[in-house]
Amino acid sequence: MTGHKWQRASLHRQQGSETVEFAISATLLFILLFGIIELSVALYDKATLTNASREGARTGILFRPDPRDIASEDAAIEQAIRDYAEQYLISLGGPAEMAISITRSDPNMPPGSDVVITVDYPYQFLLLPNFIGTLGGILELSATTTMRAE
Repeated sequence: MTGHKWQRASLHRQQGSETVEFAISATLLFILLFGIIELSVALYDKATLTNASREGARTGILFRPDPRDIASEDAAIEQAIRDYAEQYLISLGGPAEMAISITRSDPNMPPGSDVVITVDYPYQFLLLPNFIGTLGGILELSATTTMRAE
């Protein structure tokens, strides 16, 4: 009988251990799961920026009749980039704040000259943004596309 009492006392002492073990393992599991989701969204946004810069470069190399207006062409390029980004970029903080750089090898854009489009985007973390922000957690995504004028 004394062995039976000892066994019951041992079971009574271990009664809450499953809950503690689950809390520890579930926390680690959720951190890993949300980290995978966050990385996936960042990679998706990087691919979206690459495609947006391609859309802008494609707009920039199209044939335009004389007289050329560089300012309106730059505005059309920027609009093409912003339209694509608005449609596909995952940004829960409102419209994406992108820095767009347009460089031409020749301002007259004769056939064979290059246009270089660079889009920089500070990725805002979706999960725990304030916590990651205090750790210096702003990820700068950038995409550059070079196309030759037709």
